[in-house]
Amino acid sequence: MSESTGLRARKKERTRDAIGDAAVALFLEHGFDRVSVNDVAEAAEISKPTLFRYFPTKEDLVLHRFADHQGEAARVVEGRASGIAPVAALHRHFRAGLDRYDPVTGLNDHPEVVAFHRLVFTTPSLAGRLTRYQLDDEEALAHALGEGVRARLLAAQVLAVQRVLARTNWQRIADGRTARAIHPEAVADADLAFGQLP
Repeated sequence: MSESTGLRARKKERTRDAIGDAAVALFLEHGFDRVSVNDVAEAAEISKPTLFRYFPTKEDLVLHRFADHQGEAARVVEGRASGIAPVAALHRHFRAGLDRYDPVTGLNDHPEVVAFHRLVFTTPSLAGRLTRYQLDDEEALAHALGEGVRARLLAAQVLAVQRVLARTNWQRIADGRTARAIHPEAVADADLAFGQLP
């Protein structure tokens, strides 16, 4: 990669982040359905066509924050050490996320993270789009597990477990508890849930 190509890619990524940050700030302040794409473009000081080059849909302006985790379960399975079962590797990975208070586990009480999760979980169009991301993850995980109906069933079960655990953790925090106080319960829940998987 040439220096100019690397600089161009970094500039494009910074622009994408700035647009996404402006959008999320507006959505958190006014609500997803009350903010138009034009409002976001104006706040980010770009044209509407430029915005759509970076984000094909309004929902993507929010859900791009999940992009770093897209395909993560499949990567965990593919990158696990020899002798480690797929479910054990996924369990360890989720537990490590809990210990880091990773927002994707739902166990993060930073006010912006709690508000972001509330926005996603309570806005029907965002929840629907998130389901599409999860179905893509399920397909990737099934492929990493070896294809076939057994792999597809296990992939669906693993991702359902992660989704339920994350939403449970978020709900406890939304109800007023701290992430640190919830941590032992979250770990016990993860151990129980992953322990039920084949």
